[in-house]
Amino acid sequence: MRRVRPVPTMSVWLPSLKPVRAEMRFRRPLPIGLLSAALGTSAVLGLVILMNRPLAGPEDSDAQAFSSIDVVKKDKPKPEPAKPKPEPPKRKPQRSAPAPLVGLDSGLAGLNFGLPQFDASELDLGQGLLGEGGDVVMTDDSVDVPPRPIMQTPMAYPPRARAQGVTGYVLLSVLIGPTGNVEKVKVIEAQPAGVFDDVATAGVQTWKFEPASYRGENVRVWATQRVRFDLS
Repeated sequence: MRRVRPVPTMSVWLPSLKPVRAEMRFRRPLPIGLLSAALGTSAVLGLVILMNRPLAGPEDSDAQAFSSIDVVKKDKPKPEPAKPKPEPPKRKPQRSAPAPLVGLDSGLAGLNFGLPQFDASELDLGQGLLGEGGDVVMTDDSVDVPPRPIMQTPMAYPPRARAQGVTGYVLLSVLIGPTGNVEKVKVIEAQPAGVFDDVATAGVQTWKFEPASYRGENVRVWATQRVRFDLS
């Protein structure tokens, strides 16, 4: 018999593969009651959170809007007040001296009768006196138009003074009424004293004046008048 030669064999190692069993695990569905309870709890918590959240009322909105306006608004700088200009000092109106009686002094000087000389320019309103009865006499600053003599009667020179060659003057305070009549005469000063006082007082009482006026109305006023007695 023919001898058969054995064929060499190769041994190959292969890892053993264990059969894997595919297992699929399925979860059981949750119960419907548990799911409903969870949803209800979530809804209640949401409502509680919404109810506890502070709501901005209309007052808060106005306050916020007002605050935002205050931040944006800028106050305009106030203009500095203009300094008042100093008023110029009021000028005191210059009062023109009353005009003397026309032709009286010149006629007396030419005839040389020894009569006293008086000039209306010596009429002064500077004396602030009070009349009887508490009447307040207007002053030079308060009278708008001063009195002005319109009639002056001549005065007789005292015979004894003329014989002795005595000269002098009498300073009188004359109260002139609103009609222009002389209401009262007072002797302020006389030189020499007691010589020409009576003649000067009686003579001035017959004078007539244009009355002083204040704000369009005639007023009572005291005036000072000097009467000179001169033989030249």
